[in-house]
Amino acid sequence: MPFFGACAMRACLSPVVPSRPGSPFPMTSAAELRSGKTHRDENFPVASFIIHPRHRTLILSFYNFVRTADDIADHATLTPSEKLAYLDLLDAELQGQGDTQAEAVNLRRALAERGMPPRHALDLLIAFRMDVTKLRYENWDELIHYCRYSAMPVGRFVLDVHGESTSTWAASDAICAGLQINNHLQDCAKDYRELNRVYLPRDTLAASGATVEMLGEAAAPAPLATCLHALAERNATLLDEGRPLGGQIRDFRLGLEISIIQAFADRIVRMLRVRDPLRERVHLSPLEMLGLMIGAAASEVARRASGRRAMPNRSAAHDA
Repeated sequence: MPFFGACAMRACLSPVVPSRPGSPFPMTSAAELRSGKTHRDENFPVASFIIHPRHRTLILSFYNFVRTADDIADHATLTPSEKLAYLDLLDAELQGQGDTQAEAVNLRRALAERGMPPRHALDLLIAFRMDVTKLRYENWDELIHYCRYSAMPVGRFVLDVHGESTSTWAASDAICAGLQINNHLQDCAKDYRELNRVYLPRDTLAASGATVEMLGEAAAPAPLATCLHALAERNATLLDEGRPLGGQIRDFRLGLEISIIQAFADRIVRMLRVRDPLRERVHLSPLEMLGLMIGAAASEVARRASGRRAMPNRSAAHDA
């Protein structure tokens, strides 16, 4: 993905809307490229009933914008240049340069009502452009740099919506990056087979004796399994760095939501430490999600009632 200089240059250009492959008519709405995935299909709650109703419309407008851009970047038939043109169009209209894209217009208006800038959504567009142009990552630092744009802005946005201090960003960044890397590990085979996109760092693959091509196997060969489990171990540590966030949040409802998200992430990373995502789906069942939700909410209520700080959960994060 081009970075700040190229992005600034694109904002000065009039975006060109590509045509639908195989159709003589121009595609004028990015929404027509949506995959059909909604906020109810994610690994974590999005604007759940826990969040105060006054925030849900804005959060869902943000989600719909981001989901649309994500689906464009992952689209099976669009060319890279077409994907970038659509992303540029969303970028331009989010900043007030047009009114043809409902997701961009809705988010722009929702942000304006709250007096908030579009900075976090624009950061996410950097990540989606990167998804179009960057297919491999050399090391962990490159992957975290990607997460800086693909994941961290989501947490920062939600914190800003709730009026929380920017001092909470560091812990939030760790949780959001951990959620993103969990997703990379869960979907590593699908990303490779369908998009030729590999988020597993090349140096970690090489250290385990694994190759990218192993992601095309029906089950992970031993070297690839070693690599995947090592990355899950490292990600458990990253998620643990976000543990203090609950104690830094003033909003009670948001604190509950974060405790639930952290519980989901911890459980998934524990599964990733021992399971093979090439051979089986590593996801939470509805019953598991309900149990984790109840347990996490109860723990957070008790913690706030007693005034205790959120403590590291290293033993839980490393149980199989």
